[in-house]
Formats: sequence, structure tokens, C-alpha cells
Amino acid sequence: MLLALATRSDLPDWEVDDRHLHAALAARGVPFERPVWDDPAVDWSKFAAVLIRTTWDYQDKLSAFLTWVDRVAAATRLANPASVVRWNTHKHYLRELQQHGVPLAPTHWLDRGSRVDVAARLAELRCDEGFLKPCVGATARETLRFGSDAVGIAAAQAHVDRLLPAEDLMLQPFLRAVTERGEWSAIFVDGRVTHCVRKVPVPGDYRVQDDFGAHDEPYEPTPAERDAAERAMQAATGLLGTDLLYGRTDWLWQDDGSCVLTELELVEPSLFFRHGAHAAAALADAWLARMSR
Repeated sequence: MLLALATRSDLPDWEVDDRHLHAALAARGVPFERPVWDDPAVDWSKFAAVLIRTTWDYQDKLSAFLTWVDRVAAATRLANPASVVRWNTHKHYLRELQQHGVPLAPTHWLDRGSRVDVAARLAELRCDEGFLKPCVGATARETLRFGSDAVGIAAAQAHVDRLLPAEDLMLQPFLRAVTERGEWSAIFVDGRVTHCVRKVPVPGDYRVQDDFGAHDEPYEPTPAERDAAERAMQAATGLLGTDLLYGRTDWLWQDDGSCVLTELELVEPSLFFRHGAHAAAALADAWLARMSR
């Protein structure tokens, strides 16, 4: 039974997390390969199953990626399923989760092709700083923190005018706690929290990814925070009508200490196995168990 862990062609050298998953599969005597998702020479039908792992360039080739997802799903078993991947690659899913009780920051959804007055929209949010991000994106691509002064509004308007003709955007208040407390994440395998991490940016930055020098560490959420993460994953499972093999919920703190969901990662999230090697073993076991059904 040959398995595939789908990856990208130019994976960064610092990505070592999945070595724990490789070790877990090897310890179980399961052969696997790490094919590049957009390599046309790969015969995906030779694999008993495919797990999407480090396909971290998909947002730049979304149409091709979704075509690949459908092709792989037709040839073998894909985790998470193609319908989940398609739903999760556009951040409008957050709007659906909010409608099912998941807390989000106040958000203006800016539709592709529309014209938006950034100053007016920011005034409606009643905040001193705003934050813009694309509805399809990763690794802080085309995000912008901006002030409510003339310089900030001009920069934000130029940002929107450049991007909005081609893609949907989100406008939210900038949550300042991210610069000091960072962002925390709950990692799930088979619907259960395996461990949590906190990602902290370098001083003065808001980006919590390794690419920008941020660091991460184990995190113990409060009971209320853990409950929020579990409820978010349950809401997604209910909306999608399927059990999810893996996932990650990302949260930011508001000024009052409460948390809001920023992302529900069901496609190719880093699962931070370096802070929870047991989760890699749990993922391997859950994946193998599904294939035996």
C-alpha cells in the first residue's frame, strides 16, 4: 500500500515538521512518497491514498490546484476530500461559520470588481487601524495594516484599487494584541484537539509565519478558548457533512481578551508536530484506519 504526501517543488529548508509524520508512517511499515502536486509526470492512481501536506504555493495557482484536487480525488482517496478543499480555499467560508455562531472580527467583505471607499468603510468599523487581506491567500500575501490618517487611508485605497478588480478582499479592524501576544492555534486530528501552539511575530511585525522570523511555542488555551476551537471545528463538520481527518483553527485576541477566528485551515496547514509529535502518530493512525473502512 503506497501512500503519497503531496508537497511543492521548492519547499523551504526550514520545513521539518512533517518528519515526525514520516517517522510515524515508517514505524508502521507503510511506504510513502512525497510527489509534487503540479508535476505532470506523477501518476496519482498508483497511490492507495493522497494526503495534502505542504502544497504551500497553491494560492498562486488556485485554478490549477482545484483541477488537480478533482483529478486526484477521481483516481484515489484524497484527504481532506475535494469538496472540503474547494470550500476552504476561499475565505467566504468564514462568513458561513459566523452564521453558525463562530466569533469573527467585524468584517467588511469587499467583492471583486466593486468600487470601495476605504475611509467610509473603516469609519463604519469604528477603529483607529484597519487590516486588509485577500480572500484567497496564505503567508500574509498582500495583507496591509494601515492607520486612519490621510497617509494610511491613501495607502489602503491604493491597495484596494490595485487588487479588487481581480480578487475578493476582507477589511477588518487591526487587532493590536497580535503584535505582543501573537496568534494561537488548535490542531485537530479526527475531530479532536491534539495540541495547541502560539505564534509570536518579531517585534513591530504582525506576521506570525516562520517566513518572517516569527517563533512558536506550545500553548495551553483557557477552557473558554478550547471550547471555542472545538465549536468552530464542529460547525465546519456540520456545514460540510463529513468527518475531517485533520485541521487547524487560528485565533487572535481582541482588546477585551476574547478570541476571534481568523482561519480554519483544512487544506495544507502546518500541524506543528515539533510541539506535539504524538499528533503525527495520531494522524498516521487515523489516516490508516480510514483506508481500512
